[in-house]
Amino acid sequence: MDDIDLNLLVALDVLLAEGSVTGAARRLGLSTSAMSRTLTRLRAATGDELLVRAGRGLVPTTHAASLRDRVRELTRDAQAVLRPPTGASGVASFDRTFTLRASEGFIEGFSVPLLAAIAAAAPRVHLRFAPRPDKDARPLREGLVDLEIGVLEAPAPEMRTQLLFRDDLVGVARIGHPLLAGAEVTAERFAACQHVVASPKRDATSPVDQALERLGLRREVVVVVPGLPDAMRIVRHSDLIAHVPRSCLGNTLVPDPPARAGLQAFELPVRTPRFAISAMWHPRTDADPALRWLRELVTSLGRTAYPASRRRSTPAS
Repeated sequence: MDDIDLNLLVALDVLLAEGSVTGAARRLGLSTSAMSRTLTRLRAATGDELLVRAGRGLVPTTHAASLRDRVRELTRDAQAVLRPPTGASGVASFDRTFTLRASEGFIEGFSVPLLAAIAAAAPRVHLRFAPRPDKDARPLREGLVDLEIGVLEAPAPEMRTQLLFRDDLVGVARIGHPLLAGAEVTAERFAACQHVVASPKRDATSPVDQALERLGLRREVVVVVPGLPDAMRIVRHSDLIAHVPRSCLGNTLVPDPPARAGLQAFELPVRTPRFAISAMWHPRTDADPALRWLRELVTSLGRTAYPASRRRSTPAS
């Protein structure tokens, strides 16, 4: 280990971020000549020029560009390990941008209170929401995503998880829909309607179809859309009906989301299993105080938004 100098890793991170010896020297509090000597050491260690002249400036080599994200993650991990844990008193000093991978429903129901809580406690923390078209663990593994929110099915074995709340499915129809006009919503009347289904997959079957099949019933799916907001928009302006997670219709933090306008919810006439909405992250970030604070904040908001959902048991399908 005598030939490993972690200061070179920090210097490389700053050099790749600045693309300038002078800028890197300024950030690290070094003289320009000292920074130039450090770049020479980095070139000898990596066997690559790293930064080369382009006009009046410097640009990274292909190898240096391929290292940029990896070096950034390694530097953060090393700093987290070698730095004492930051308590609540240090939250206001966090200066980070976090990427959260979440569904459109979560973004609509939680983004406003989450951003308000972050602004009050850590005004220099910013969020970037990324779509969640699938349950692939690769973005978490590769550090492309800091925290993922969604249904916990079969997570990668090394991932950490924390339950936020439990959800279930409800039916939605436009206000004034004939299905909701007085008579009980039976499984037969429900199946006789035309349906819109939100599914990013080619297979649009769901627990609702399985429950209907056990009763010898089958519904007609007229259209499949990729997201829940699309399904709710179509339902609002047609006689089609849909089923959506109950959380899409509001919570104690956002009791009346815009997506609910013009819609009437009803209990499904068939029993479907409840499902867990969880926060998921890679263990490499366990020691990161800023990410730990963000996870605790998201967990607290989930429990506040759905205080009763954690106490119910999942009904049999």
